[in-house]
Formats: sequence, C-alpha cells, structure tokens
Amino acid sequence: MRTLSAFISSSTSFGHCFFHRLTLRHSHRTLTSPLAPCFRRHFTPTMAAPEDSLRKALADKQSEVENQGNQVRSLKAGKAAKSEIDAAIEALNALKLQKASIEKDLQATLSSADGSVNREAFRQAVSNTLERRLFYIKSFNIYGGVAGLYDYGPPGCAVKSNVLAFWRQHFVLEENMLEVDCPCVTPEVVLKASGHVEKFTDLMVKDEKTGTCYRADHLLKDFCNDKLQKDLNITAEKAKELKHVLAMLDDFSAEELGAKIKEYGIVSPDTKNSLSDPYPFNLMFQTSIGPSGLIPGYLRPETAQGIFVNFKDLYYYNGNKLPFAAAQIGQAFRNEISPRQGLLRVREFTLAEIEHFVDPEDKSHPKFSEVAELEFLMFPRELQMSGESAKAIQLDEAVAKGIVNNQTLGYFIGRVYLFLIRLGIDKKRLRFRQHLANEMAHYAADCWDAEIESSYGWIECVGIADRSAYDLRAHSEKSGEALVAHEKFSEPREVEVLVISPVKKEIGLAFKGSQKNVVEALESMKEKEAFALKADLESKGEVDFYVCTLGKNVSIKKNMVKISKETKKEHQRVFTPSVIEPSFGIGRIIYCLFEHSYYTRASKAGNEQLNVFAFPSIVAPIKCTVFPLVQNQKYEDIAKDISKSLTVAGISHKIDITGTSIGKRYARTDELGVPFAITVDTTSSVTIRERDSKDQIRVDVKEAASVVKEVTEGLRSWADVWATFPHHSSASADE
Repeated sequence: MRTLSAFISSSTSFGHCFFHRLTLRHSHRTLTSPLAPCFRRHFTPTMAAPEDSLRKALADKQSEVENQGNQVRSLKAGKAAKSEIDAAIEALNALKLQKASIEKDLQATLSSADGSVNREAFRQAVSNTLERRLFYIKSFNIYGGVAGLYDYGPPGCAVKSNVLAFWRQHFVLEENMLEVDCPCVTPEVVLKASGHVEKFTDLMVKDEKTGTCYRADHLLKDFCNDKLQKDLNITAEKAKELKHVLAMLDDFSAEELGAKIKEYGIVSPDTKNSLSDPYPFNLMFQTSIGPSGLIPGYLRPETAQGIFVNFKDLYYYNGNKLPFAAAQIGQAFRNEISPRQGLLRVREFTLAEIEHFVDPEDKSHPKFSEVAELEFLMFPRELQMSGESAKAIQLDEAVAKGIVNNQTLGYFIGRVYLFLIRLGIDKKRLRFRQHLANEMAHYAADCWDAEIESSYGWIECVGIADRSAYDLRAHSEKSGEALVAHEKFSEPREVEVLVISPVKKEIGLAFKGSQKNVVEALESMKEKEAFALKADLESKGEVDFYVCTLGKNVSIKKNMVKISKETKKEHQRVFTPSVIEPSFGIGRIIYCLFEHSYYTRASKAGNEQLNVFAFPSIVAPIKCTVFPLVQNQKYEDIAKDISKSLTVAGISHKIDITGTSIGKRYARTDELGVPFAITVDTTSSVTIRERDSKDQIRVDVKEAASVVKEVTEGLRSWADVWATFPHHSSASADE
C-alpha cells in the first residue's frame, strides 16, 4: 500500500520524522464550539541539533569564503605572482565546494523534517483521484468557483451519508440521545448571549491599494515557514527566533501580530503592496429575518446554540431527569477570510454536535468501565509544554491521575476514539491533545481535541470539552428563562441563603428611570461581593457601585439595601447543569478518511500505479459491484437477478454489463473504494472478490447477496467466508 508515509520515505530516509512533528494552527475565535477554540498554541520540540550545527557550519564557511575572496582580490590588486594568485583561487574554490556540500546537507535535513514536497505529491494524487471520480468538486465551477465552497458528488454524498448514519448509530442510538434539528438562521439576540457577535473573530489585514483581505496569522506563519524551509543562509539564532514566533503565534494580540508583520517586511503576496494593521473580522454571515429587515440575524456558526435554547423543553421531555444528552447534525457557516486546505477549511460545512447535560457535582458515568481499558495516543499539556511527543495512555489511568478532568469527559473521549477507528482512521495517526491553560475559555473545566494526521499535518477534527455551566447561564441571563435542573430531597434540608433586599422606595427617589437597572444589579450580586458591599456601607455609609446595564458607577447609600443570611428549609436543590460537548467536523473527518484509505498498487503489467480507496464497508459509497465476465445474455440476466436480491437486502451496489475487460472494471471500482465485486462467470455459481487482498471465493448464485450482506454489515468477517467457501483463482483479478 502506497500511503502518505510511503510517499515520504520513498524519497528520503528521514521520512518517518514527518509523523512525529507538530504543525502550527491558529484562530483568534472565541466562545465557539471546540472546533474553533479560543487560543490555539502548539509547542514544537526543540530545534534538531543537526539543523543547528549545519546552520552554524554554513555561516562559518560563508565567512571563510568571504575572507578568502578578499585575499584573492588583495593579491590581484597588489600584482602578486601568478602562482600565488592561482593557489589562493584554488583555495577559494575548495571553500565554495565545502559550502555547497553543507548547503546540500542542510537542504536534505530541512526536506526530511518537513516532507513538504512529498506531502504535496501525495495530497495531489489523492485530490486528483477524488475530483476525477466526483467525490467532491469546487462549487459553481463553470463560473470559476468560490473559495471555501465545495459540492459532494455521488460517491462523496454516499460516504458522507454513511459516516453520518454510523455517527447516529454510534452516539444517538447507543447512548439514547435526544436528537433535534434547529434552523440555520439564528436571531442576533441568541448569538449575542453566547458571545459570538462580539468575539467570533479572526485578525485580518488588507492590501492597502487593492483592498484584498488576508488572515494576518496565515501571512506571518507562511513567512516563517518559508524562511525556515528555503533560506539556507539564516543563522541558527534567527531560525530559533522564527520557530519561537510560530510556537507563540496564537498568543499574539493584534498589535503584536502587526508589529511582527512590519518587522519582517511582510507585504501582500499577490501585489507586494503594503498591508494595513491587523483588525478583528467577525466570521459570521449576517442576514435579516422578515421583509422589514428589522430583525437582525446570522447564519449559525455552530449547531450547539439550538440545543442550549431548547434545554428547558428537552429536560421536561426527558422526565426532568439528569444526565441526558441532546444531539444535532446540521450545516454551519463561517465566512473564512482566506479559506484554503480544501475540505479542511470551508465556509459551509456539516457539524455533528452533542450536548451532554450533567450534574456539576457528579460527573461520573455509569458506562465508563466499557471504555476504561482503551489505550491510545494522548497529548496532555505537560508533554506539550516540555516539548515531548504524545504517548499511549490507558483511559482509566488518565482519569484517575486527573489528566482528564472527569469520568464523563473521559467516557466521550473513549467513544470518539472508537468511532474514528471504526470509520477507518489509522489509530497510529490519531491522538487526543489537551488544550493548554492559555487556550481554554475561562469557564471550561477541561478540553481535548481529537487530532488526525494528514498531509496538512495534525488536523483538529473533534473537540471534546467540559464547558461547565457557561452556556445555559448565558442564555438564562439574556432571556430571563431559568434554564435549570432540580434535585428533590427525600427529607427537607436546612440551608443558609443570601438575602439581598433593595429598598425600592429609596432607590426610586435617587435613580428614578434607572431604578430597575440598579435593583437588578444589586440582586445579582454573589455572596462575596454582597458582604463586601455591606461592610463598606457600614463603615462609610455610601459607596460607588458599578451597574453593568448602565455602564457606569452609581452611589449606593446604607438605607438603599439590606444584606443578610437566613436559614431556610429547602425541599429541592436548583442548579444549572454542566455540559460535556463533543463536536465533530464531518468534512474534516471525511477528508482525513480519504487520505488514510488511499493507496496505489502496480498493475499486472507493472507499467502503471492503480488507485485504491480501502474504505471499510461501513463507509464505502458502494458496497458491491455486479458484472458478467463476458457479454452474454444468460450471464447478464443472472447479474440482474443478483442486483435485485442486493436491492431487497438494502445493499448499495452498481451493476456493470458493459463489454469492458473484467480487470479494468475491477480497477475502476477499486478506485471508488468498493469492497466487494460479484462476477458472473457461470450460470450456477459466481465469484466474490475482496478489494484489498484481491482474493476470490466461489459462491452459489442464490447465496451471493446474503454473503455480501453478512460481510458488509459486519455479521461475518472476510476471513470467515474465506475459510468457508471454495477459493477461486483468476489472472483477471490482477489486471
């Protein structure tokens, strides 16, 4: 199988290094689903010693060349003897050869560490096959296309549909989740409450003459990578500086990012014009609801908010019991500044999100034992900070040691792992990376990303976050609806409660039209803040008090508010649930699946490489092909009968009764990732060929459909049917 690693190792002995490097990604977006976390920073390991030493050796050798060149010029100017000048020139040429040798070694080191040429060649091979076989293509192609928008063709639609069907089976059905389907158009008030209107931004710069827009961090990242990969003359110190910039990229403010762009002289890549200072650009598509245009709205940037605003009804539907999970599959929209990387960064995409509501005081999970012994690559923040690589950790160990915050979060990490590897993601190229402290939202308890390695590097495809109670509280405060849960006590409990009693008469006299704002601000104080205010009022008689809805301080006097604690009997506990949120970027998962499934193998003649997608049956766009070995009416009739049986069995298939050679038909369906082929070569029995091994068994015509159904649905393995049925050998299978 010619996979990405094969592409890389075929041209350099250092190819394996690619799979142990971190890539740098960036987003200034805040308050989104984990698919677009607040501050993304990946730490790369310390610069490799060979690169350091080679850069230093090259700088030293360059200095020697310059000194020797000066000596040659001095000898010529002084009209030294020809033999002396010739010797000096010979020494200069020897130094130049040594310099060229060091440059070659440095270039080889950089190429092996980066693997960019090999990755691009592999990526191009995959993309060419996907586009030619219509898995996906650029949208509106006959009009030149639009960046960041893609159409799925017939096989791509089938793969996507199968991935979503398996997601629904694996999560919604197996976990008894409540599925909802909410509108894509969202009123502005909802996204103001969630924080998207204010903070869902990336930093953008503009070409000062043409107005063309660019992601500021992308330009700086590209500049640093270009220098590191192609400029052999930068010093080891400069290389270290550039790598530090890449590592710290996500922490840069707009001012810091702008300063670096100016320092490095970065200009517009298309026109070489100067650039504006970076400024935030909100990524949501704005619209209006209704013909009057008076109700502002946006196309949703995530599907989660639809679940949060429906919490009260979902909680009631679930019998007022926690925990429970709600799920949604749907389109989301982000107006990317400069989308690139194909399906990985697009403006319209499919999200599948889960909001698992749980008691914040009890985040255990009854089914955790089912995933506890799973062991896979994990990348806790401690390993990232120390420059180490991800390592295999058993899930129960990660939870027990507090690496993963709680059992429910750990349970979903395990379930996500099982989902991805069953889809066909290579578990050796899958890791779970913990968010660093500086990239987590202030309200989050813990966040992990399922990252899949592709030719673009490590790609965040699933975010699994403990978002605490932030979302429900935000919508409760904005809407006035109490989005809370209840725990009834078997016996009443005596508890101390904070009592804040604004004296409305005195407040009304002092603040008149602002009375309501002041009262609400006083009543919303937390205990610590309330008793601090009480102490200040008792000692001073009058204090300044900030009212956020007025945006200013007001003067509160001692006679305006009474603050105390009272003992009350409570029959129930009222609380805001925490939420564990797994959020899946379906397009990203599918693209990584394409790369992980793709390989080539030599044709029988050995004169060409044939493309194969090794899709598992669960996601393959077509499960089976049916064709007669030769054009013969009897064989064609049997092929049609088998096709009818497969249809009744619910197996997607393709019947091909063209006169094309059987070998070419096999190759054509291998390129679509079809796992099985039924070939009619007699009137009583047929052969069933397995795509990757090319092994064939002979089966009675009447059994063919049922055998394929059992294997594609996982009821039997190919090894089992291989051991059960007679084997068939045919040279045509290798054509």
